[in-house]
Amino acid sequence: MIKKQTSNRKIVLFLWLLLTATTIGAQEPAKAGQGKAQKEDYWQEKMVNISLPLQGRIPIVKLIQQGSTIHAVAKDQLFSFANGVWKQNQINGDWQTATLDTEGRLWLGCAGNIEQWPEGTRLSLPAEAQADTLHALLWVDHHTLLVGTSRGAWMYDGSWARVGAMGRFAVRSLQKGYGTELWAATSGGLFQMREGRWINLSYAVMSPGLGLDYRSLTSSKEGKEIYFGCQPAFGLISRDGNHALFSGDEGLPYGPAKVVKVYGNQIWIGTPMGAIRKSEEGWRYYAGKRWLTDNCVNDLLPLDENRVWVATNAGINQICRVRMTLDQKASLFEKRLNERHLHHGFAAECRFAAPGDTTNVSFSSNDNDGLWTSIYLAAESFRYAVTGAKEAYDNAVRTFLAMEKLNTVNPIPGFVARSYVSVEESTGEGGEWHLSSDGKWKWKGDTSSDEIVGHMFAYPLFYDLVAKGEMKERVKGLVDRLMTHIVDHNFELTDLDGLATRWAVWNPDSLNHSPRWMYEKGINSLQILAFLKGAAHVTGNPKYEKAYQFLAKEQHYLDNMLVQKMYGPYEINHSDDELSYLPYYVLLRYGQGSPDFPIYQKSLQRSWKVEEGDRIPIWNYIASIGLKKACGLEVARTEMQEIPLDIRNWQMVNSHRWDIRKSAIRDRFFKVQATKPIPTAERAVSKWNTNTFQMDAGGDGLSEDDGAYYLLPYWMARYHQLLKN
Repeated sequence: MIKKQTSNRKIVLFLWLLLTATTIGAQEPAKAGQGKAQKEDYWQEKMVNISLPLQGRIPIVKLIQQGSTIHAVAKDQLFSFANGVWKQNQINGDWQTATLDTEGRLWLGCAGNIEQWPEGTRLSLPAEAQADTLHALLWVDHHTLLVGTSRGAWMYDGSWARVGAMGRFAVRSLQKGYGTELWAATSGGLFQMREGRWINLSYAVMSPGLGLDYRSLTSSKEGKEIYFGCQPAFGLISRDGNHALFSGDEGLPYGPAKVVKVYGNQIWIGTPMGAIRKSEEGWRYYAGKRWLTDNCVNDLLPLDENRVWVATNAGINQICRVRMTLDQKASLFEKRLNERHLHHGFAAECRFAAPGDTTNVSFSSNDNDGLWTSIYLAAESFRYAVTGAKEAYDNAVRTFLAMEKLNTVNPIPGFVARSYVSVEESTGEGGEWHLSSDGKWKWKGDTSSDEIVGHMFAYPLFYDLVAKGEMKERVKGLVDRLMTHIVDHNFELTDLDGLATRWAVWNPDSLNHSPRWMYEKGINSLQILAFLKGAAHVTGNPKYEKAYQFLAKEQHYLDNMLVQKMYGPYEINHSDDELSYLPYYVLLRYGQGSPDFPIYQKSLQRSWKVEEGDRIPIWNYIASIGLKKACGLEVARTEMQEIPLDIRNWQMVNSHRWDIRKSAIRDRFFKVQATKPIPTAERAVSKWNTNTFQMDAGGDGLSEDDGAYYLLPYWMARYHQLLKN
């Protein structure tokens, strides 16, 4: 099976958009200066690393809020945060847990001892329990302490007594219930004490399917609701009878729940592999270094409805929500791109020297520098058309000049290079590199159809929306040279060796008759027809319309493109979706008056039917624009909001999750995939050319995407007035 190759490093763009459908060209775009930002704000999630006054990985076992002070308990340290300042307290002990007594005083527990801090009052456990691990402390009243250990529970009220009902079970969590009720989560079942008697509910009323391994407890509504975590599930026991149980079937991402905390309508769960939030909005899973410096969650501390601190084996992370508009997100991405993602004018992925150091960046060439930079050029063209901002104009011109050089840096008339670097720079591994005639640059050949898709998508938009005077003539000349090269070389891109490049082939003999091109027959037919329509619009040269008619009618390219999208039982190549939807936009924009327009729409309708479930916003928007109807606009808006602010290539793993059903069929790279897209904020950053169903992806977090994959759909939607003002 023929497989289109794209750089693994650059399979890192994301998805998005927001809108309310219209057609390309059928509705007047917003005039310069009249475009208003989308004012509907939403909750944007992000992670903030909480820096402790001690460097390195610091396992935090417990978080305790004591009035306005937050205590973070580590092995031999107690960190106290008050008035915005951390204080480090060096205290002897191997601290394992902590709690507040009924008077609000802090108690720390380690093997053999429980100590009040800072007063120093100490309670020593009985000799029999001196070596046990302390899991839980609970002050029942001002003089009665209940202690859960790795080998049973003990009660202290002036003297120690073992809680015989729990035997030698590990007692992991203790909780007050309603009135005088007490609860214990143990390795031998869920215990409840009422009327002075402990009962193992696992043998009395609990479902046998839950097993005996209970891990955590918390309560709400004055103890009338008890939340518990066990090995296969998380549940609620309510005095009003409205019990609940959640496993993977009900959406629980993972377990067991080591810790459970309730704040308002939110339930926070800590697991050995990440944190979970359950709210009225649904489930959210936080794992991987985008959200946590370490996945093992030891404790949780909700500070308010929008902030929670997560204690892990590597320190503390704050997961928070802030009100933001899509326009504000666009401004953030724009600023970041211009600060650290420009390489010879290309919009490029950058690489950091060390985690967290975003000031020291480096670049390397990419097979698809032209394609990804085209995305940014188109975005800035739409932005300028909407806002009239000088910054957008300057950015667009700068980007066009960088792309124009792809045409002039090489000696082949009309040919465009994949990329170029200065003669002093490394070209990395692989690729066909050549020296420019002036000896100052190295340019990369064997240019793919991917690149031409980007160029012929962006140039007509830049020509229509930005270019003026002499710049307009430069665009026209560049498009004319490029398309003349392709048409005069039998609809191929011909390299220095006089042969067609590996993938830039659109000629009829190959597409219509060669088994090698069976897979690309439909998509490449769509591409060349779009290129020709765009070139005819920009240049006014009748040769391109003539070539269009030859391919469309005599060579049946319209018939070919009708079924361009390949899907099961055929191989599904998600990277081809980008290489079809951008040409769809061009064809529908510049083919408005063509009698073939209904065929364009018919082809797009078929593709949209297949790809609707991918939840990639730009497909939703282009489908809505081209088909003149709403195509998942609310989904698109939601996905735009879900795109994380942190777009480093963190490794994101989801194959262990309980709530995700695995497909029986692996993807084109034989990797496990899900039956539904992985939620955007919970999967690796990816451009639109990747598989949203892929469970595990990403890297070391040392590289960062340029973010143009957000900017293009946003400004395209604004230009077509698809966002509410």
